Amino acid sequence: MIRLLTGFLLLLAPLPSWAQGRHEFTELHMGLAVRMVLHAPDTATARRAARAAYDRIAELEDVFSDYRSESEVRQLEDHPGEWTPASPELLEVLRTALLVAALTNGAFDPTAGPLTRLWRQARAENALPSDVALDSAHALVNWRHVHLNGLLSAVRLDRPDMRLDLGGIAKGYILGRALEVLRQQGTPSALIEAGGDIVLGDPPPGRPGWDVAVQGMEPGLLSNLAVATSGTTEQYLEIAGVRYAHIIDPRTGLGLTTSLLASVVGPDPALADALATALVVLGTQDPQRLLAGFPGYRASLLVPDQLEVTARSPRSQLRP
Repeated sequence: MIRLLTGFLLLLAPLPSWAQGRHEFTELHMGLAVRMVLHAPDTATARRAARAAYDRIAELEDVFSDYRSESEVRQLEDHPGEWTPASPELLEVLRTALLVAALTNGAFDPTAGPLTRLWRQARAENALPSDVALDSAHALVNWRHVHLNGLLSAVRLDRPDMRLDLGGIAKGYILGRALEVLRQQGTPSALIEAGGDIVLGDPPPGRPGWDVAVQGMEPGLLSNLAVATSGTTEQYLEIAGVRYAHIIDPRTGLGLTTSLLASVVGPDPALADALATALVVLGTQDPQRLLAGFPGYRASLLVPDQLEVTARSPRSQLRP
């Protein structure tokens, strides 16, 4: 999966000494350090819960990873034009991805896989893709050629050589499902962080929420919410003084060349992840317009050292 921006979401002050039962774990998944902080009555419970959550993350990597040829999302490539059975998890993520694609007119597009592969190669070779290669890859990108059938629990990709890339949404979804596992294990007071995204469960004992700082937003005590951050300031290819980010505009086929950082706070980790990616691609266009269809979400869009735009959806309710 594509790595998203790291280092822009900060946990503030540590929990006070009277808040007992705090446990912390870190494992490598999705090419990232996945950190869990949870509160449990004893170490054995904490370890059991964390192990179950990490195992769930590993299971979902086998569904969504576009790096693994045997993953479920990659297997769809082998059956163009056919209804291919899909797991409930893949169907759920694709529904959200296609919704955001429709609302952004393709600024977010889960079929950008051919472009993703091309620009990965370009970064490895430190050379821009040729116009022919770009045109060929771009011709395969169109979210309208993805169809879902809930009755059959199946997905159909219309054209040969289409390739899905869910890196802009799957990480949020996976972290959200891991948090669900922690709840099921009796440890609902938990936080999971990976690659600039955070999912928050119930508040720590004796506290109204988790202390979280998000670039461009007022610090707040948050719980039962997700924070997703996406940006163009880390992974990039620089040619002739121009930086082409790892985040691609599916409408043009090119890596973004503007420095942007978007953060979205809301109840659904997958949707927050997708909206953050979409806001980076859309740039300084009005984020309020995009968020208007998603009650309970707010966003910050920053051009470092130049611009800050914040938006809150009409009925946003962030609990303290």
